[in-house]
Amino acid sequence: MTRRKINYRNRLLALSLSAVLSLSVIPAGSLAGNTRSLKRQTDESKSRLNKIAPDLDELLNQDEAARPAVKKSGRTLAQARQEKLEKAARLAGGVVLPSAAVSAEEQQSFIVRLDDYSSSAALQAKLATFGGRVTRRHETAGLMTIEAPRTAIRQLAADGTIAYVSPDRSIAASGHLETTTGTSLIRTLVSSTTIDGRGIGLAIIDSGVDEAHHLAEAFSGHPGVVYRKDFTGQNKNADPFGHGTHVLSMAAGNATAGPLVGAAYMGIAPGASIVSLRVLDDNGQGAASNVIAALDWCVTNKATYNIRIINLSLGTMAKDSYLNDPLCQAARRAFNAGIVVVAAAGNAGRDASGNKIYGGIHSPGTDPSVITVGAVNTYGTDTRSDDTITTYSSRGPTRGYTTDTNGVRHYDNLIKPDLVAIGNRIIGASSNSVATNTLIASYPALLFTNSGAGRDRIMYLSGTSMAAPVVAGAVALMLQVNPNLTPGLVKAILMYTAQPLKNFNTLEQGAGLLNVDGAARMAKLIKTTTSTLTNGATMITTKSLPTQTSTIAGQTCYWGKGVIADHCFLYGDALMTNWQGMYGKGVILADGTAVVNGALTRSTTLTSGTNSTLGISGGVVKVTGVVLSDGVVVSDGVVLSDGVVLSDGVVLADGVIVSDGVIVSDGVVLSDGTTMRANQFVTGDSTAAMQPIPLP
Repeated sequence: MTRRKINYRNRLLALSLSAVLSLSVIPAGSLAGNTRSLKRQTDESKSRLNKIAPDLDELLNQDEAARPAVKKSGRTLAQARQEKLEKAARLAGGVVLPSAAVSAEEQQSFIVRLDDYSSSAALQAKLATFGGRVTRRHETAGLMTIEAPRTAIRQLAADGTIAYVSPDRSIAASGHLETTTGTSLIRTLVSSTTIDGRGIGLAIIDSGVDEAHHLAEAFSGHPGVVYRKDFTGQNKNADPFGHGTHVLSMAAGNATAGPLVGAAYMGIAPGASIVSLRVLDDNGQGAASNVIAALDWCVTNKATYNIRIINLSLGTMAKDSYLNDPLCQAARRAFNAGIVVVAAAGNAGRDASGNKIYGGIHSPGTDPSVITVGAVNTYGTDTRSDDTITTYSSRGPTRGYTTDTNGVRHYDNLIKPDLVAIGNRIIGASSNSVATNTLIASYPALLFTNSGAGRDRIMYLSGTSMAAPVVAGAVALMLQVNPNLTPGLVKAILMYTAQPLKNFNTLEQGAGLLNVDGAARMAKLIKTTTSTLTNGATMITTKSLPTQTSTIAGQTCYWGKGVIADHCFLYGDALMTNWQGMYGKGVILADGTAVVNGALTRSTTLTSGTNSTLGISGGVVKVTGVVLSDGVVVSDGVVLSDGVVLSDGVVLADGVIVSDGVIVSDGVVLSDGTTMRANQFVTGDSTAAMQPIPLP
């Protein structure tokens, strides 16, 4: 794409933004007068569609469909009502929230927005005819809480004095992990279903799991570890190192007893079924062959445990091209089998002196089929406006290489990581399955000393190891919402909906910061018939895409709308409205583009859309989500001219990281970050951190 086209598109964007910013804000005092001038809707069916919240409308439809079944069963409505009431949960004060467990005839709580010319007295009179009442006035918001039977809602909504009716929904405290990722927003995305990853198998290839810990143990609705296998030869059903248990709590942590009960330390997908495959020993080290064996085991046993996701919070320094790297090949096999593989990018983003390094992506995160995750520092706040890339998070490009007959190295130079997620000073489970947790023994400051003992111990860890399971948990939610997503499409949705962080380039953040709200909502819109779609076919169930923003912790988060294909970005709505051939099973997104005679081109069989609907750029994504042409451009497979990227860091020449004088030998797999000194990965960036909850 030429700079002229880019600049023209940016001018259009600027005009659009200025038009939006110039819209008048109506003073609160003048709202009534403006509203009175609006034409009332008189069509009842249209009124019902617009005036009842979608989840409430669906519940009412279920009520109406259930009535004939009640009569056929021989039970009276009174009997059915009593059975439901026995299951209904009442909040403090006797408030009953609308749900399928509550009889439609029971008095329950709703929130009503009135037309500002209507009187509350008129509403009260109308409610009285149904035996209902106003229970609370929210005058500043123009709302009222009412109590009425659900059977009255259709008739109430049809009244011209009512603008909108919503159920009084359940609100619960959520933890930092849930809130800052947007996960708490989509728990009820599908009616009558809690979106928590249930039914999805997630394999954690790590140092084992302390299954007795309250954040990891199994209970009703939380399967915990459904299978475990030790590939180290030590035959231990434990986590002596202490890494895998913490990783599990990021992806699927949920407490049922002890002082940790509640949502403060809730993982992303607490309902997922965990398969624990131990490949790291008591010191957090293992052989690449054990990881490969574990990956192959997942492929063989995929159907038995419905393994849809593999999390690899580990890696080895990349020397081989991904075309030859055994770990990458094993990960690719899992991908081809229909399993989403998520891997930590590595913690090689800086050297021992604090200098920024490029090119430190670990294997198997160097493979283009893998979702490679970097780490973000949230400074302990739920809001995302202050988030930054951690100093230690590995940056791209990938530096695996092949050597030709003349001894010349040819580097892969792929854009990585694919996206980033929360990963600095995060609280999670501390293994207590053996006498000594090696991480705690080595770094006692990691333990939160007031966390209790044994099954309640919690600890801080930092690194892309913590960020990867956050993304793996998000994938479990996406697959629960839509089990027919291919691994390639999962990856594309995650990148498309990610939020680009300002002041960080593509090689640091990939497509941007994980947005679970956007990813899950987008997954829900994809057709379930993806296996039959052809290149260019309509892929979504709606006529158009939703508003491509998310509101997380009170802030508007813009979707980047870009997908990393290989050495570049593809961008535009067509990525989500139309099936792209590169989303197919066994096909990688990198195949959608190629470098031909020094120019970036799109495959006509693996991508669809015109240049105006599906753009291509080698540039970086800025905070607005616009892809610009002044960033990192790959022409002949080499980043810039001599392998040095940007002005503030150095690209690794040969894939070897030098941290504090120790060079990691080939073939050794380390839990992500073990190559760095303690103050560089274990304790993370020394900033404000996720705060623990007060304990009794």
